[in-house]
Amino acid sequence: HGDDIIVDALSGDVIINPNEDDLKVYTDKRNKFLQDKEELKKMNDKEAITTDGHRVQLWANIGGTKDIAGVLRNGADGVGLYRTEFLFMDNDRLPTEEEQFYAYKEVAESLGGKPVTIRTMDIGGDKALPYMKLPHEENPFLGYRALRVCLDRKDMFKTQLRALLRASAFGQVKIMFPMVIDLNEVRATKALLEECKAELRAEGISFDEHIKIGIMIETPAAAFRAKHFAEEVDFFSIGTNDLTQYTLAVDRGNEAISRLYDTYNPAVLEAIRLSIEGAHAAGITISMCGEFAGDEEATELLLGLGLDAFSMSASSIPKIKKNVIASSYADSKVLATEAMALRTAAEIKERIKKA
Repeated sequence: HGDDIIVDALSGDVIINPNEDDLKVYTDKRNKFLQDKEELKKMNDKEAITTDGHRVQLWANIGGTKDIAGVLRNGADGVGLYRTEFLFMDNDRLPTEEEQFYAYKEVAESLGGKPVTIRTMDIGGDKALPYMKLPHEENPFLGYRALRVCLDRKDMFKTQLRALLRASAFGQVKIMFPMVIDLNEVRATKALLEECKAELRAEGISFDEHIKIGIMIETPAAAFRAKHFAEEVDFFSIGTNDLTQYTLAVDRGNEAISRLYDTYNPAVLEAIRLSIEGAHAAGITISMCGEFAGDEEATELLLGLGLDAFSMSASSIPKIKKNVIASSYADSKVLATEAMALRTAAEIKERIKKA
């Protein structure tokens, strides 16, 4: 209604009818932001290699084909998380095999041979599908969601698996399963995938016979037994958003306790460390696709813990790449060792600031 407003989207602050000092501060801040953004564009054609020659992969998280332009524009090495649930949420019915196939195929082809990790439907929790008539739950984050729904509704799951397999003939597609807590879930899923492969062979339909499969590490159950899960799959991806809330018993959507939600908490970092060590002990790769992967303050710590790949919103890739290129892998390992010996999140953050 005629007010002048400054919105600081980085801090979440809003200033109504700013004075001259506010205008100067935020005009300067905006100009610096735009200058930094232009400088970061120089990162697009560079590889994420530390000063002492250690290479990591930087991937993008996407929700569909509309996000591909940002992936390519920001110099991503591939897609580390394709959230397929949006295909289901943007519909008033379950998408058909053909509809899913064309969506996955378009992303695979657009990436020109770069890896595309596609997560199977992660419905439930904070993502509801009215047409599926899922039961009302008092605590949906601990309830009937993700792989639990898929293994219960095998026809729906096999439709998605067939579409994913068919798309694998058109690029480097990898399949990832969410919300795993037990080896039997992994084995049941692999058995279903083999059924789908046999069906496609019988129908004469091409797919990648050696398609890689992986799981999300987003529950303490998976993190604590990572070395055993690693023997069953080809790769891991750490979902820090859920891993943090499950490890700390903190609902990440509850404002009253949001101050307790902190991935720097030593217990969460220990779960991350166990996951990385478990993966490497079995000779498989491990990435991170939670928000923590795009945290600029965490880059060196995650490098030091041995993370192989970071996956984040495409716009964050240049900043993280700049951090990697400026880091020493040897120094980052020292930082990680020292940080993991500390007892509180505040102490860990303080140590990182000194790096």
